[in-house]
Parts: sequence; structure tokens; C-alpha cells
Amino acid sequence: MTQRYTITTPIYYVNGAPHLGHAYTSVAADVIARWHRLDGAEVFFLTGTDEHGQKVEQAALSAGVDPQAFVDRVSADFRDLAVAMNVSFDDFIRTTEPRHLRACEALWRRLEAAGQIYLGAYAGWYATRDESFYGEDELVLRADGVRVAPSGAPVEWVTEPSYFFRLSEWQDRLLAHYEAHPDFIGPPGRRNEVLSFVRQGLRDLSISRTSFRWGVPVPGDPDHVIYVWWDALVNYITALGYPDETAELWRFWPADLHLVGKEIIRFHAVFWPAFLMAAGLPPPLRVFANGWWTADGEKMSKSIGNVVDPRALAAEFGVDAVRYFLLREVPFGGDGDFSRRALISRLNVELANDLGNLAQRTLSQVARNCDGRLPHRGPVTEDDAALLAQAELLPERLRALVERQALHEMLEEVWRVIRVSNGYIDRQAPWALKKTDPPRMAAVLRVLADVLRQVATVLLPFMPDSMGRMLDQLGVPEDARRLASLAAPLPAGLPLPPPQGIFPRHVEPAATSGQVPW
Repeated sequence: MTQRYTITTPIYYVNGAPHLGHAYTSVAADVIARWHRLDGAEVFFLTGTDEHGQKVEQAALSAGVDPQAFVDRVSADFRDLAVAMNVSFDDFIRTTEPRHLRACEALWRRLEAAGQIYLGAYAGWYATRDESFYGEDELVLRADGVRVAPSGAPVEWVTEPSYFFRLSEWQDRLLAHYEAHPDFIGPPGRRNEVLSFVRQGLRDLSISRTSFRWGVPVPGDPDHVIYVWWDALVNYITALGYPDETAELWRFWPADLHLVGKEIIRFHAVFWPAFLMAAGLPPPLRVFANGWWTADGEKMSKSIGNVVDPRALAAEFGVDAVRYFLLREVPFGGDGDFSRRALISRLNVELANDLGNLAQRTLSQVARNCDGRLPHRGPVTEDDAALLAQAELLPERLRALVERQALHEMLEEVWRVIRVSNGYIDRQAPWALKKTDPPRMAAVLRVLADVLRQVATVLLPFMPDSMGRMLDQLGVPEDARRLASLAAPLPAGLPLPPPQGIFPRHVEPAATSGQVPW
């Protein structure tokens, strides 16, 4: 039976244009989805856009268009970003779709029937920018004496009727769930944050608004709209056919992994599992929060002019180089700092030199000295065996790392093999063996070709186009590009196409100011 795997990104809020942080989360999710496909799993990969709420209504008003026209345009921009970054999603969901309104209504009525929703009134500090209420104890005193939300957003005192979810009843059951499933939240810092929040005590949760109209109407009470983040969370089951639990895609629930930004961990690791358990539905298996990106040490801001457009980077440096950089530069789960210098360094040193040059040196010698055909594997020396063993262990080592979303460690494992391979080719010097021992030269080149096949295969999820081209040059057929295929060696004598460079070095134009240009 084929294993199934379900992964989701957060659905991105459409009150502004997509940026590097959105690309980062989507690319990370794509790598994980592609890895599981590579490993033989049947994958469902969901992404999309979150399109309701007061901020969207206000942004549409400022743009002089109606909310639906506004979200149509911005959602298309997010979809374009996913396509531009080669994100292999299976469904792109929008919360303004009729299927999503049906799912929201069904889940609301189910929770209402279970006695988990009641009508009351809410008075509290509200931050429009965050679409969230905050308790008195959560506010932060700014240097100028003004109290703001923990995010820094301005707050105002709001009183209005509201429907509530009985979150206070779920404290002990949530803590029991975290205890029974220690891997439910990652990384460890985010888990500790959630545990601390829940242990401090949970209050019932306001889940509707009456002060604006752009949202999903509360079933049976159209004066209220469902709170945007409640509506947004439901997307994960909407896409799988809910409320039809006999739908073909429903077998993909519960999700194996919700990948989210760290600012929304509480919604996904506290509120969402409580809603699901209250409705008699299983919660997701794991929620993992990635960090934020700054630019040259500063928070990205339109006013500063340092917002990084991932599509512009991809157009200049190549999609795969940008994908590689984002997941190589910082430990996944932590915060990262983007700099153009760092991107160029990774591209030139690791992609062009370490990997690209290794492939070019190997394949150009096969083309010149082996009649352009894959050599036979000769007698295996101790040096050969040591390198081959490291390469052959890569799938097993990387499987363990992908399950805890250690994407940066996956790349380091692969680069360790690449560095060892560069040492091997320098020691063995096949260009010299051509004159003194041609059979040994052919054997060395075959070892290197086999190692490159391993490397390119496990790197396919990270750099699908570039590694696809490398596998083309190694003569690997399309139907042999799975982890399971690595056990079957390619036949000796296989004709290989002429080698071509995969990663060109990047040379910056001279900058008269001495500054590295954006």
C-alpha cells in the first residue's frame, strides 16, 4: 500500500503583495512534498490565500475597488509567486470559494450542536492590523507611554456582541495531547512557547465580529461574520472535501504537517486542534513554525526600500539558486538575514564550484576519454568504497532529517559528500591515470558518476530543474529518478550527452559607489 503524506503551507493573507517570507515557507513545503514523492509516497500539497477580514476590507477601500475584485487580483499574484518559484502544489485554495463557505458553515454547526459555541459580548483591546483581541496583561508599553499589542500594532478598546468558542474547557485536553504527542509542535522553542501559553490558563475565544461585513456569515445569524482566522483554519479540511467525509481526498486527513510562520503558531497549535477535537475530528499530526527574514540586518519595509522580491531574484540568479540559498543559509525554524553577497557566495562557492565543477570535471573526462559512454565499475579500492558508502547512505540519513524539518542539515549532509568527492577526484587524478592506467581512470570516473547520481537524486526536491539536467547528463532515465531506483546501477556503456555547465558563476557589475547593488 502506498504511503500517503499531506503537507500544507499557511494560506497567505491578501492585504499586501507577496514577499520573500512567503516564498521561503512555500519553497520549504515544496521541498518536503517533493521529497516524499521521491520516496514513493502519494502526496497532497496544499497552499492558497486567506481573503476575508477587516484588513482586507480596508485595503480594498484604500485601493478604490470592491473587496472581491481586490482579493482576486492579489490572490492571483500569490499564485504567480508559487508558480515562479516552482512550487508543486496539488491545490491552491481561496477562502472566498463556495466550497470553503460550505465547509465553514458545516464545522460551525457541528461545534454549535456539540455545545461548544455560545453568544455573548466581548470587550477588549483590539488590533486591526493583527485581526486579534489582546488581554490587558498582553499589552506592551512603548517608550512613548502608549500601550500596543505584542506585535507593536496599535490597539483600541472595542465592545461588541460576539459568539464564543469554549476554549477554556480544552486546556487539560490540549496539554494531554501535547504530552502524548511530543513531536506535535516544532521546533522546540515554539513548543515551549505554546505549552507556557496553555498552562497559564485558557479563556473562551471570541470567534465572530459585527463591525464589518467582509467575511463568512455566521450560520443562522447574518449580523455576525466569522472571525477571519477561524475561517482561515478551516481551509485545510475544505480542500479535502469536508463536510463530505466520504470524499476521495478525505483520506489525506489528518495532515502530516502544517508548515506555518512563527507568528501564527498559537492559532495552529492551540485553537485549531481544540476546534477539531471539539468537532470529533482528528487534529493534524505536526505543526512546525519557521522564522522570519530580515534584509542586511533590518526588518523589510517598503518605506526603507529593502523589501526583497523573490521573483526578481529568481529572474536574475535562477530559481534553483534562490531555492537553495533560502534553505541553506539558516537553520530552518530560526530567523534569517538576506544579503545579496551571501546569495552570490552560496551560488559561486557551493553550487558553481563545489557541485557544478565536480560534475563538469567528471563528465567532461568521460566524454573525452571514455568515448562519451558510462564506464564499467572496476575493482573497488578502499578509497572508492569509502566514498560510495557515504553517498549510498544519503537517502537514509536525509529521511530522518526531513521528518523533523531539518532542511539545512539535509543540505549539509549532501555537501559533506560533495566535499569528500572533490577530495577524491583530486587524489585519484583521473586525468593523470589516462596515461598510466586507463582502466583505473575509467573506474574512478564511474565511481564519481555513481556518486553524482546519488547526489543529484536527493537534491531533486531542492533544485528540481538543475538536478533534472544533471541527471540527464548522467544518463538517468525519467522513470529511474526515485530513491528506490538508486539500488539499480545504470548499465555500463550507456551513451551520455555532451556535458554542459549547470551553475554559471555570477560576477557582479562594478559599482561606482562601492556598494553591492540590490
